[in-house]
Amino acid sequence: MRVTTLFQTSFQSEISCGSVSLYVVLADAGQEVGSGTLLAADSQDPLQKKKKKIVILGTGWGGISFLKTLDCKLFDVQIVSPRNYFVFTPLLPSVTVGTVEARSVTEPIRRIIRKKDAEFHEAECIKIDPENKQVICKDVSELDFERKPEFALDYDYLVIAVGATSNTFGTKGVDEYCHFLKDVEDAEKIREQVVDIFETASLPHLSPEVRRNLLSFVVVGGGPTGVEFSAELHDLVHEDLLCLYPHLKDNVTITLVQSGDHILNTFDKRISQFAEKKFQRDGVHVKIGCRVLEVTNKHIRFKSKDTGQLVDVPYGMIVWSTGIRTRPVITDFMKQIRQENRRVLATDEWLRVKNCEGVYALGDCASVEQRKIVEDIADLFKVADKDNDGYLTAAEFVSTMEGVRVRYPQIDLYMNHNHLKGVIGLLDEAMNAGDQGTTKLDLEHFSAAISKVDSLMKCMPATAQVAAQQGTYLAHSFNHSAQGKPAEGPLRIREQGHHRFHPFCYKHLGSFAPLGGETAAAELPGDWVSIGRSTMWLWYSVYASKQVSWRTRALVMFDWTKRFIFGRDSSRM
Repeated sequence: MRVTTLFQTSFQSEISCGSVSLYVVLADAGQEVGSGTLLAADSQDPLQKKKKKIVILGTGWGGISFLKTLDCKLFDVQIVSPRNYFVFTPLLPSVTVGTVEARSVTEPIRRIIRKKDAEFHEAECIKIDPENKQVICKDVSELDFERKPEFALDYDYLVIAVGATSNTFGTKGVDEYCHFLKDVEDAEKIREQVVDIFETASLPHLSPEVRRNLLSFVVVGGGPTGVEFSAELHDLVHEDLLCLYPHLKDNVTITLVQSGDHILNTFDKRISQFAEKKFQRDGVHVKIGCRVLEVTNKHIRFKSKDTGQLVDVPYGMIVWSTGIRTRPVITDFMKQIRQENRRVLATDEWLRVKNCEGVYALGDCASVEQRKIVEDIADLFKVADKDNDGYLTAAEFVSTMEGVRVRYPQIDLYMNHNHLKGVIGLLDEAMNAGDQGTTKLDLEHFSAAISKVDSLMKCMPATAQVAAQQGTYLAHSFNHSAQGKPAEGPLRIREQGHHRFHPFCYKHLGSFAPLGGETAAAELPGDWVSIGRSTMWLWYSVYASKQVSWRTRALVMFDWTKRFIFGRDSSRM
């Protein structure tokens, strides 16, 4: 059967050790296939063909990066999102205290797509129907007129980038009494309540105890968001509000609750230790190793893991910034495609959702399942054993492993972690001493040499950086396929030839953690750690350059300048 569509999406079942792995196979046009679809890459001009429909769900980092890189002239593109703007989420903690205004970190979607051949629908996707290749959407406006509240959109390819919501872990009272920090509306609510608290605490009829409880701020979660918000709140209180409310100086407390052993535990140990010491000097109470049990309208209760002691802390405001969970529409979709026992959607290395043809997922709602090298050891050995004598020379080993490093990125992770200069270093424990050129490896020694690289496999972090890179990668893949441009990925292990494209490979470009007082910490590639005021200026420059448009870049820089000159605005509006 000959078929010509954008991607060949046939399933190549690779069964080893009881597991089945799904691959996206992108073949050349005209190739005979038994099932699935085939890449549209023949001599006909792709612009003359009927455009394939791409529906993008979400306008976060993944969806916008995909949209901005995609050549929309080659496709019929429709975007669906309940919000008609993109939010620069790393600056949300700054919005909560007025360091940056809310509109400075948002860009209207229609401004982004005005030069692109794409259509936007401000609606919420309430159901994905993979069998009929449709998404069911609901109008989110509150206008009171006669209309059909639901409508359906057909798709050939669906890109899911809806992000995730805050995870309360079933803790009683969190939904009712805590603020979250996932969107710009959350940040604006926090800013408004902070001002309300200080104004209410200034009323003359309050008792000292009520005033202290009201000015008690609690942040749950010692990750980057929780730490940055705590630092921003401390700066707001001590640089701006206490000048306006000097009589409340001794009543304000900020408590950061972290269930792990350290705050910023995903950063270098040096950064975690510096952050804890700085918060201690600044008067921010850091409670590590504490698990929140319950939140009531008057206090938050947590338990110390070390002592087992129960602690009740009264509060005026709680910000919950720990953990994420899938949205209901994704949970329902996962049940349909037999992924109901997972935390997020599972995709292969090409970002294709497993068990579902034509659907891709990226960002916080999905997780890439990297294939383990131990599943392919026997096949790798056959590929490497070019003379079929049942043994490998060092030259055969090096040649094969160099050819599959892209397919199995954990090889490079293992080599970098153990400071190996090349793939030959993997043989140190398996090869005999002496002339490496004459040493022979059987299957057992070959397995011993490479199976250990899987030990460093780990999930990608749920960050804007990962989602943005995934969106750009996927858009490039679509562009090359639709234009019929030649591309060649890594060597196939269980078949002849090469994969059509390289799998997605995340490149960590560094992480920042503003710690207040014009001090920031940075963890950059190459095991480089920088902490101090100069790092804060680096943070300013990087975050300004990463804005989605020149408009938001100018607004953010203006807000920073305004804050330096006039301070933060404490008006309640």
